[in-house]
Amino acid sequence: MMMGSREERVLHVKEMRKACRRRIEVQRLRSMGLTTENRALYGNQSSDPHSSGSSSGSGRSESLSYGQMSIMGRRREMEDAVTVVPPWSLAGEYSFFAVYDGRGGAEVAEKCSDMLYKCLEKHIEMAKKKKKMPDEEKDFDWGKMMVECFSNMDHEEQEPEAETAAEMGSTAVVVVVGDEEVVVANCGDSRAVLCRHGMAVPLSTDHTANRVDERERVEASGGRIVNWKVDHYLKPEVVVMRRTKSDDFLIIATDGLWDVVCNQIACEVVKKCLSGGLRRLPSEGSGASEAAAALAELAIAKGSRDNISVIVVLMN
Repeated sequence: MMMGSREERVLHVKEMRKACRRRIEVQRLRSMGLTTENRALYGNQSSDPHSSGSSSGSGRSESLSYGQMSIMGRRREMEDAVTVVPPWSLAGEYSFFAVYDGRGGAEVAEKCSDMLYKCLEKHIEMAKKKKKMPDEEKDFDWGKMMVECFSNMDHEEQEPEAETAAEMGSTAVVVVVGDEEVVVANCGDSRAVLCRHGMAVPLSTDHTANRVDERERVEASGGRIVNWKVDHYLKPEVVVMRRTKSDDFLIIATDGLWDVVCNQIACEVVKKCLSGGLRRLPSEGSGASEAAAALAELAIAKGSRDNISVIVVLMN
């Protein structure tokens, strides 16, 4: 009996120490910029559409708001990059959100963050012009446009001056929100999740080494596997989903979140933030910003050792 009580006391002390270490880590991250300062971006207001490192932000339009959080976490370097084009300003009618997770360095992720949305905007503008022609299809071929844009980025990264290009790469999850549809292009193990009717709906499938179909898909398309952590030569998988009134929000994040938090738990955390159940920031902070920060904080508390980048987009 005494032995059992002693073991319980030892276990209790260990748990208290673990909780204390987590609190210290969270406080350290807050001092590095985890606590969000909110900044509204309206319409076509001029702003830097991408960010990396320890950063945060929020934006709002008439029917779409978002919050973002990007932290280095326990890694020595920040290799994530985030792109947010203010609502409805991509080609005049779309919103663009993306996270990139660099492999072997931040250079490819940062280049994608700088260039991919511009490439997609050009393709959308060309498609809009073609729609006005009588023999053209009414709907965009989103799959074709995304594949061409990702391919353009691959060509950019294979320029001869980059001797280490074969050792570097980046995952990418790109989300385009229109009035009627949500378009997701995924390459790698970052992820986009939609909360619909309160339930998590994955909009992308992780590309990982244990997926035999992924290796076959890459090789069948003429690609090759250099390193499962380097995402050159991969074509994106594209999903187009019609928006509904039941769509609550989107979570777009790198694997620093998804390695330790499942889809549904992430959605539950966001719902609690939106309902005021996890109030962290001053009252003027947006719910989306609080939710993004709370997810990053949860990932750290659950032991994530990677960079963590999160975007939360409110759909209603």
